[in-house]
Amino acid sequence: MSTKTVVVVGHGMVGHRFVQNLRTRDATDQWRVVVLCEEPDAAYDRVGLSSYVSGWDRSALALAGNDYLGDDLVTVRLGESAASIDRAGHTVTTATGGEIVYDALVLATGSYPFVPPIPGKDTEGCFVYRTLDDLDAIRTAAQAAGPGATGVVVGGGLLGLEAANALKLMGLVPHVVEFAPRLMPLQVDSGGGALLESLVTELGLTVHTGVSTTSVQTAPSGGLTVTLSDDSTIDAGLLVFSAGVRPRDELARAAGVGVGERGGVLTDSVCRTDDPDIFAIGEVAAVEGRCYGLVAPGYSTAEVVVDQLLGGSTTFAGADMSTKLKLLGVDVASFGDAMGVTEGALEIVYSDPVAGTYAKVVVSDDARTLLGGILVGDADAYAMLKPMVGSEIPGDPGDLIAPSSSGTAIGLSALPDAAEICSCNAVSKGAICSAIADGACDVGAVKSVTCAGTTCGGCLPSIKKLLAESGVVLSKSLCEHFVQSRSELFEIVAATGVRTFSGLIEQYGTGTGCDICKPTVASILASTSSDHILDGEQAALQDTNDHFLANLQKNGSYSVVPRMPGGEVTADQLIVIGQVAKDFGLYTKITGGQRIDMFGARVEQLPQIWRRLVDAGMESGQAYGKSLRTVKSCVGTSWCRYGVQDSVAMAVRLEQRYRGLRSPHKIKFGVSGCARECAEARGKDVGVIATESGWNLYVAGNGGQSPVHAQQLASGLDDETLIAYIDRYLMFYIRTADRLQRTAPWLDSLEGGLDHLRDVVCDDSLGICAQLEEAMDAHVAGYRDEWSAVLEDDEKLKRFVSFVNAPDESDPTIGFDDSSGRKVPVLLGSPTVPARS
Repeated sequence: MSTKTVVVVGHGMVGHRFVQNLRTRDATDQWRVVVLCEEPDAAYDRVGLSSYVSGWDRSALALAGNDYLGDDLVTVRLGESAASIDRAGHTVTTATGGEIVYDALVLATGSYPFVPPIPGKDTEGCFVYRTLDDLDAIRTAAQAAGPGATGVVVGGGLLGLEAANALKLMGLVPHVVEFAPRLMPLQVDSGGGALLESLVTELGLTVHTGVSTTSVQTAPSGGLTVTLSDDSTIDAGLLVFSAGVRPRDELARAAGVGVGERGGVLTDSVCRTDDPDIFAIGEVAAVEGRCYGLVAPGYSTAEVVVDQLLGGSTTFAGADMSTKLKLLGVDVASFGDAMGVTEGALEIVYSDPVAGTYAKVVVSDDARTLLGGILVGDADAYAMLKPMVGSEIPGDPGDLIAPSSSGTAIGLSALPDAAEICSCNAVSKGAICSAIADGACDVGAVKSVTCAGTTCGGCLPSIKKLLAESGVVLSKSLCEHFVQSRSELFEIVAATGVRTFSGLIEQYGTGTGCDICKPTVASILASTSSDHILDGEQAALQDTNDHFLANLQKNGSYSVVPRMPGGEVTADQLIVIGQVAKDFGLYTKITGGQRIDMFGARVEQLPQIWRRLVDAGMESGQAYGKSLRTVKSCVGTSWCRYGVQDSVAMAVRLEQRYRGLRSPHKIKFGVSGCARECAEARGKDVGVIATESGWNLYVAGNGGQSPVHAQQLASGLDDETLIAYIDRYLMFYIRTADRLQRTAPWLDSLEGGLDHLRDVVCDDSLGICAQLEEAMDAHVAGYRDEWSAVLEDDEKLKRFVSFVNAPDESDPTIGFDDSSGRKVPVLLGSPTVPARS
């Protein structure tokens, strides 16, 4: 079978979804794919665009597999747009003059930002909010305007509030101008809009509703003067238009392909245009005359066209326009007939202005069928309510949003199998339950089999509940020797005062232990006291790195990493490090955590090296332990002209407070002195970013094999509140995490996720904050440098030998090669050690 060519114009989220699905389903390689991507970046998460502001890392938004590495049947042309279509010749001409022949053409050109036709809209300092390049341009203007300058956003819809949040993260003071009488007029009603305005105002936004922007002018003193329809003016550093989008149908229009009266490429129910070889998907597609501006319907159109190209008969069955999002930390959700436009529809409203929540459900005239709803301030019920739309309500409709009305809560068990749990991927409750019945016994397995939860993740709580309701019981046992989980063993140790592994396994376990439970218990014992990890029985529990308080390298040598709080080091200490490295022939390297790593030390040299480092005022950086590693910082207000807080002083304070803290996995911090985020705090377990109003605290970010961005826990904190929150967060993690579980998967597995963590840490919902702070205070008070303690203890020093039966011998297998100009480890062969009588 000869291979045909499909040209995809546009490489956004929907275009990428089309290519991925086609290549996954095209088992016989019928189609070769050529993608024209106008932007310099391959497909990225445009829904999460505002998160780019936190780290300015384009790669963090890249969609998985967007380079189609190793697939010879996919070609992506970055930075190359389509200029014209020759329908008769079946060719696309690119902006660079290239010509591509197609058998099928898929238009995935998306949409462009609508800019109202107001005088001055093209004035310097006016921007749109759509691409990474747009945000880079806004960032440059924000830096020029300076922290605290006003940023105006024209448009108070979903994208407008996202843009306002981005400006706030850049250090600006956002003003939002919305022509409608409320914010997010397409998603929420007047009651929900009123609460939303109140909540975002408390978070630092100034909202102007019921007015329009009539002109934009350059102010005499610089910046902009923005005039509103009520004749008021706003002096601003910049302005962002985010007043909606329009489909990018100009390419099709110029080629004579049919377009809708209000724009968009007209298609039938299989997304085919009036040219049988041209399809349209995503925001540009007017499917049977209607455009859809959300990702989920776009994905559906992509899958329909894939099916058509492979000979299938799937049609576009309409779209779920439900939305759930968090704007500036405020939950907002709408689903189904949220505005109650269905004839005879009834509305039930539950509003709690004190708690800052608003909930409405729309039901049929007989109050038996759920039609839709709105949630503001607390959207936890969304995961249960959205799949129920169109279904019979099992009980009192008021219980859906206010269970106290009858004392009965309605759960997922009441949903029919046809109820859609994952709207992004159109996965029903029945499909998930079938996958569970067939052996998908955890969230990862369900995601792999059904694709549910693989896009926005909003349905993950429902998946977990379905697993539980299906009778899936996952063993919580740490290992074969302990039926308890790690968190349960932690509570046992803390409550009973047992201080040895042998005592713990005798009372609460079986057998003699293994390489799973021994280091886990060792970590728990270290987290619950200030005892030295090499004291007594504990020493035998440690793995190799902790056993020698250094990192074992590939040839049997060790590396030494002294602590440098906040990246600070004195000139005298640098001289000592250099001299030690020279005297012991060590390879030196600056680490990503702002420290100096010295490689190539033999085990018997470690005490000699540390003696000199300790005498110079340095201590162990604990690069070998499951503990705090580093607190990375920028230079903050000390040196940087953009800094708004003293990030170095805070980083030093945090590192000195949490040094030596043992935990289920290693912990890294970052402290940035402004929104430019030079310390990469959003990639850390604890991220602290300075603003004019205080510190913003981010948690559960991880680098490594599966990088995860940290999530904002709280904002505008003073120094003492920041430290109190970090104390609580860390101790809660240490108490409850599983063995070797990093903070990101721990938070993901935590029932209630970030909202629950915020309730525990910030609002003390469990009443344990005092205990958590007391535990951290005990750690701080009892801290002592591990290497200093070793150097003062002759018994501990005896372990630092290559061979117990030949303590004066060095390991002959350890060697190095510096022929390349830098020292690297090599293995020289098997050891020959003389026998000792």
